[in-house]
This record gives sequence, structure tokens and C-alpha cells, in this order.
Amino acid sequence: MKKTLLAAALALAAAPAFAQSGNNLEIVHHPNYNKSVFMPFSPAIKVKSGKLLWLAGGTALPVYHDQPHKREEVVKHLTNDLEGQVRQTMDGIMQTLKAAGASPKDVVHVFIFRTRPRTGDIGRSSAVVNSYFAPFNNKPTTTNMAVLELGEPEQLVEIQVVAVVDD
Repeated sequence: MKKTLLAAALALAAAPAFAQSGNNLEIVHHPNYNKSVFMPFSPAIKVKSGKLLWLAGGTALPVYHDQPHKREEVVKHLTNDLEGQVRQTMDGIMQTLKAAGASPKDVVHVFIFRTRPRTGDIGRSSAVVNSYFAPFNNKPTTTNMAVLELGEPEQLVEIQVVAVVDD
């Protein structure tokens, strides 16, 4: 284990791009990348091998729920709490990744769609999402945007991820 960590550290120091999630992915940095600047995401990830796994947009509703949405389900799960909805959404995404034989270390991109934007929402939602990837030392590329509306008026966030899994 120590030899692996040392090899990874040496590879990181010697090259502008380094492996992530085994040998499937490579993080790409600009030549003038300043390592002292904290970035919660990677600027680019090159897929070297594996298969793409696209997850449907997740919400704070349970992964499996009746369609069309039942009012009592919506009110129960879609509280007016951005961080709470993001946590519930990410919990569902983690279940789906696991069911597909993947983990947070395999995620290459996260799309975060938020409604009713307020100052600081991008930071609050990103902090919750990043907490799911930090234990795996993974910083997927990210798109974080405010949109006019989502599927339900109470819905504050929808998140979609793309992962790369072994062949």
C-alpha cells in the first residue's frame, strides 16, 4: 500500500496529468496549473478505457417512485432545504452507482441543476456533492447551473452523473 501511494505521489509530481480510478481515467491540467489553488473539480478527464455509464437525473424523491408524482410523495421528500435535497439526491445516486458496479471514484462528470437561485447556493450545493467524492480523492468535472424550473415546483435540485466502469 505504501509503495502504491509513493508511486502515485511521484507520478503526480512528475506529470501534468495523472491516473484516477485505476487506469481508466486521466485528469488533465493546463501546463501552467497552480497546485496551490483549491479546485473542487477537475478541468478535464480523459477516458482511456472502460465503458460509459450515464445515470438518469436524480432528485430528492426515492429512485423508484410512482409516475406521475403523487402529491404526498412530493411534499414528504421535497422539503424547502437545498442541502437536504442535494444529500437525498446524492444518496440515491450512490445507490444507483453501486447497483451498476461503480463507485464515486468512477464518476467523471456531475451535472447539477438548481432552481430558485440565491447567493451562495452554488457553493452550498457543491460542498454537499463534493463530500461524496472527497473520500475517494475524486474531483469529477462539473456543470452547476441555475434553471427556471424542474419537474415539480418544490424541487430545488436535479443531479445527473456520468461514470466510467471497467469493461
